[in-house]
Amino acid sequence: MGGPTAVFLAFMVIGIPSLAIMAMANRFFKFREKRLEIEALNAAEKAAQYASRSHELEERVRVLEQIVTDGGAQTAAQIEALRKPASRKRIPVSDA
Repeated sequence: MGGPTAVFLAFMVIGIPSLAIMAMANRFFKFREKRLEIEALNAAEKAAQYASRSHELEERVRVLEQIVTDGGAQTAAQIEALRKPASRKRIPVSDA
């Protein structure tokens, strides 16, 4: 075997499989990076949802604390005001 033939054969045996492995590894790592980006976006979205829900719960707890610490007479008056329906005027029915 001559010089150029040996180089060509060495490239075929070592170079082409090495290039193929590098190409597959490159595609694998790009895929993995894209998947991690998507997971990060999903995690950020969930964190925002939890923060929003946490804010709503804090508001409800504040209202409950106010009810608990409020004077009993004021609370009872507010509850009674909510129970009573709005007063409606009665229209007398005339016998015609």
